[in-house]
Amino acid sequence: MIMRSLLFLVCMCFVGHAWTQDTTLNIENQTFTLADVIVRNNFEYRDILARIKRDTSFYKAFKTLRTIGYSSFNHIEMYDKNQKMEASLDSRTRQNRIGDCRTMDVIEEKTFGKLRDSKGEYNYVTPSLYASLFFTKGKICGETNIVKGKKRTIQGSGIEKAKEQLKMLFFNPGEKIPGIPLIGNKLDLYDDNAHELYTYRLDYVDYHGKLAYVFEIKPKEDLGFFAKDRVVVDQMITWFNPSTLEVLGRNYSLSYKAGVYDFNVQMEVEMTYTKNGLLVPKILRYKGDWDVVFKKRERGLFTATLFDFKVGE
Repeated sequence: MIMRSLLFLVCMCFVGHAWTQDTTLNIENQTFTLADVIVRNNFEYRDILARIKRDTSFYKAFKTLRTIGYSSFNHIEMYDKNQKMEASLDSRTRQNRIGDCRTMDVIEEKTFGKLRDSKGEYNYVTPSLYASLFFTKGKICGETNIVKGKKRTIQGSGIEKAKEQLKMLFFNPGEKIPGIPLIGNKLDLYDDNAHELYTYRLDYVDYHGKLAYVFEIKPKEDLGFFAKDRVVVDQMITWFNPSTLEVLGRNYSLSYKAGVYDFNVQMEVEMTYTKNGLLVPKILRYKGDWDVVFKKRERGLFTATLFDFKVGE
């Protein structure tokens, strides 16, 4: 045990030293920064960067939740323009997966304010979005966690369209989102135009006691006024399993202000593995303030804490 601890400390010192010796390189006319530890250990950085760009493990982890059983602590808060809480929800739920179908039991629930209307529907988009991610209404069958060959699309109108746009923002940060006025294309983090605005850095660090690749995207410091107006992503940090390149965690903050649409969103996600090796989210924290023309501004936050995963119930 002592030897393992010493080796870990030595490794951490080695990794920490990397910040002082970055290497900048050009790959297919796009600029990336590599920490010294990546270069010195001859990591296959070209392959790593290519796989990061086309990652689907983050989205797949959330789809996997539809195919297993799990328990969840759910917390939602909605605020008015004076930052006074006007509605909230705290509950504990259990999703059951039997055969090809899932159902949900509400173990306990406490609400405050007018979170729902007289028909039981949510009065806000934020909890409605949360419910579509983590709550099951009735019995739903035939779902899978297959993502290969599937591309997310924006369907519906009104609240349903807003939910789909927010889901795409959550699951596919860095990709274009159709239907958002003025900024849909500005969310693309991997085209040549984005590389004029952002820096991209790959490192190898400690993440919750284990080594992981970390890929950070943030705006360049010397941007002019008009360039800053094209920036939507304030920061995105993603940690990857070095063996599988699956997403272990992701923190990001997005903001933009236009005449018909503005938002400021922060999100943190931590992943875990089930006993049989399936990647799933275990903690999700969201805080958002956004406004769309003809809709009421929403200020809210939520936290999902998932546990007791069961496969093949």
